[in-house]
Amino acid sequence: MTTHPLKRRAALIAAATALLAAPVTGTADAAPTAVTTQAHTPGRVKDDGDTVRHSWPGVYFEATVRGTGVGIVLKDSAADYDVQIDGATVATLVTPGDRTHWISGLQDRTHSVRLVKRNDTPWSTSTFGGFLAAPGGAVLARPAARARQIEFIGDSLTVGYGNLSTSRTCTGDQLRRTTNTDVSYGALTARRLNADYQVNAYSGLGMVRNYGGGSPDVAYRTYYDRALLNQPGDVWQNPGTWRPQVVVVHLGTNDFSTPVQAGEPWTPESLAAGYRAAYGDFLRKLRTRYGSNTVLVAVGAGQFAGHVEQVVKARNDAGDSRVRSWFLDSAGLDFLGCDWHYSAHDDRVIADRLTPYLASLPTGW
Repeated sequence: MTTHPLKRRAALIAAATALLAAPVTGTADAAPTAVTTQAHTPGRVKDDGDTVRHSWPGVYFEATVRGTGVGIVLKDSAADYDVQIDGATVATLVTPGDRTHWISGLQDRTHSVRLVKRNDTPWSTSTFGGFLAAPGGAVLARPAARARQIEFIGDSLTVGYGNLSTSRTCTGDQLRRTTNTDVSYGALTARRLNADYQVNAYSGLGMVRNYGGGSPDVAYRTYYDRALLNQPGDVWQNPGTWRPQVVVVHLGTNDFSTPVQAGEPWTPESLAAGYRAAYGDFLRKLRTRYGSNTVLVAVGAGQFAGHVEQVVKARNDAGDSRVRSWFLDSAGLDFLGCDWHYSAHDDRVIADRLTPYLASLPTGW
């Protein structure tokens, strides 16, 4: 299948840079202190006390608020967000800028509140300043973390790139508005399993080779350790609460979906060998990071499925039985998202298949 060209990514970066340079509207109200003491998030964030910064798609914040209104303090002129109250989406904030957004007219009672980042904006840093309650109300104790945790690693197919589009042909603006990581296969699967999750996915990048051979000096693994993707050398500091029982890796489409071009440092044979070697190294890194009990699921699809199976077999032969391969069958998928990506329908179909598979793994769930 065709994944998005990096020239589209470059155009998006340029557009985002222009947005960030433009003045924002609205007035920022006083933000509450210690955001992470009032809001639950399993996402990769930089905790600055009164605010938290983040970059990855699908990062979400959950809180419990009593009263007739909820304020959401944001500084972000690149990403879009959904606001969900008691399980229903009540507002979509499009490049919300630097201000407090109020949801008013709620019943005067206790509400569950969820703010979720819809799209991927790796060139930008997003800032969340917490939730506020309307006069007479209160932000209550932080919701408890879920016992189950799943990490999803991938590219644009895992992001949910253009999955709400009604056409495979999208402008840059249409792509931004129709990408929704909250209805990607990973987010759907995690919610069906009542698990907290991270979607650490970056469009256009591969394990060793990016779409069309672009940007050969970087690949997905360049960014994996970061909290803030646009800050070279940044390293996310796990607060000790992120201990996923399952990590799902879906990388390879960008490595192999376009033929090797003249001038690239690859032949088809060396690319396959380099991919397998890097994949094995990456799995070992994940094993060191998360320990011997975490199940690592390597997703194979299309022409790279055989390479994934070889990598998993090598890890199993080396004594790591908690590395598994899962074949992502494209049967029944329509690829009606932007640029032939998964549609929201496809994300549901994949979640229908992935959920029981993950539930069957030896996780102790």
